[in-house]
Amino acid sequence: MNTRESDQEGCSSGSESVLRLRKGHMPVNSDSQDDHCDDLCPLLEDPTFPAADSTPEKCDHIEEPVQEDEGFMGMAPLLQAHHAMERVEEFVCKVWEGRWRVIPHDVLPDWLKDNDYLLHGHRPPMPSFRACFKSIFRIHTETGNIWTHLLGCVFFLCLGIFYMFRPNMAFVAPVQEKVVFGMFFLGAILCLSFSWLFHTVYCHSEGVSRVFSKLDYSGIALLIMGSFVPWLYYSFYCNPQPCFVYLIIICVLGIAAIIVSQWDYFATPQYRGVRAGVFVGLGLSGIIPTLHFVIAEGFLKAATMGQVGWLLLMATLYITGAALYAARIPERFFPGKCDIWFHSHQLFHIFVVAGAFVHFHGVSNLQEFRFTVGGGCAAQEVL
Repeated sequence: MNTRESDQEGCSSGSESVLRLRKGHMPVNSDSQDDHCDDLCPLLEDPTFPAADSTPEKCDHIEEPVQEDEGFMGMAPLLQAHHAMERVEEFVCKVWEGRWRVIPHDVLPDWLKDNDYLLHGHRPPMPSFRACFKSIFRIHTETGNIWTHLLGCVFFLCLGIFYMFRPNMAFVAPVQEKVVFGMFFLGAILCLSFSWLFHTVYCHSEGVSRVFSKLDYSGIALLIMGSFVPWLYYSFYCNPQPCFVYLIIICVLGIAAIIVSQWDYFATPQYRGVRAGVFVGLGLSGIIPTLHFVIAEGFLKAATMGQVGWLLLMATLYITGAALYAARIPERFFPGKCDIWFHSHQLFHIFVVAGAFVHFHGVSNLQEFRFTVGGGCAAQEVL
């Protein structure tokens, strides 16, 4: 009788281990318990009951461990997914705290791959705006791109405020002249602002990168459009009809460039040359009003009093920067040597800031000349 009770307790302990296994616990010595139970099951059969009653019980004991093993193995993908989520969470926490390292180009996701000649020093994807803005103060491939246009934006903002608050007595027509200069400063500030913001946050996510890239390209078109306004205003000061015609044309072309830049494929690496061509073409549309001005005033007067020389220098700087950007020079010839400093995009940014300042200097000279002649438009006066 005691032997029978101990055997029943052995089987019950095996059943309890089965219950623990169903609840997700690791089995302890499950093989020995199952063997022990299988050995004892014939002894537990009560001869007073039919043998058929004991058969299902024995089968249950035999089949349940198989089902339980299948249930346990079915949890493996869930555990793997859980560990993966833990690793992602740990990475996000490190990014949030600023504890990230630069990575090589070949491990970047496709939406972050732009220039395969920059081999190392890239930021990883950082789904945190706080981490993106903190990366401004770290060294990576975008550090120069951010700071060249961030400092340029601050410079033109201060310059614009100073110019807008100049005494009205320094202008012939203060309201009109401040408006036309304000259009130039607005275009320059928006262009530089959109640019450094894009280079700061474009590693956040693919969607954020796409939105800010469209703003960046729109800013370039706004800078070109804004640059035309003061130059056309002073160059055709005494002949406003062609001034309005050229302004309308440049606005139509600029809006068309902005619309094209909203196309998703416009920001992809294979359309780098197309991007450069669109904005260079927009800027070169100024050749027609320039030729008109030179023919109307004469080359000598246009080159001296008309400040055409500064205009040509501005165009040279813009076109050179765009050409370096499209050709990816110098990193094309020195892969891995210009990862952090002096790669093509940084040089392009420097040429843009320099070109904008040269243009401002030229139109400022035009404004001073118009002020010295008193704003008159007599037949003997130039401009």
